[in-house]
Amino acid sequence: MSTARDQVRLKRVYDDPEPGDGFRVLVDRLWPRGLTKSAARVDLWMKEVAPSTDLRRWYHADLTRWAEFRRRYRAELADRASPAHVALGELRALVLAHAPSPTRGGKGRAGKQGVTLVYGAKNAEQNHALVLREVLISRSASRG
Repeated sequence: MSTARDQVRLKRVYDDPEPGDGFRVLVDRLWPRGLTKSAARVDLWMKEVAPSTDLRRWYHADLTRWAEFRRRYRAELADRASPAHVALGELRALVLAHAPSPTRGGKGRAGKQGVTLVYGAKNAEQNHALVLREVLISRSASRG
């Protein structure tokens, strides 16, 4: 059986797309430098779910602020008045729509391979897509 963790993956937009990526969603506010839309091969660009411009600039000015950035970004996603909160709801619906559905024998339906959140950051351990995935997984797990 597929878990929320399996259904939401992360990948740099500069890495080659693979068939197992499923539905690819770019979650950066800015388009990745030096990459054409055809080369990125994303199915959807959801810039509204990215951190606000002010938060992004604040964090990039001092990358040692990671813990506080995570807290502030989570607060943006939780703020019902923010565009990020609305976009998070839309992204959650996409994750559900693209989740592998178990059939007899425990195999998923063809074409349902989950969602890959695609981002441009160089640091795979400290970026907003990681926080976004954590939020998606924690909310999916608490509902399921």
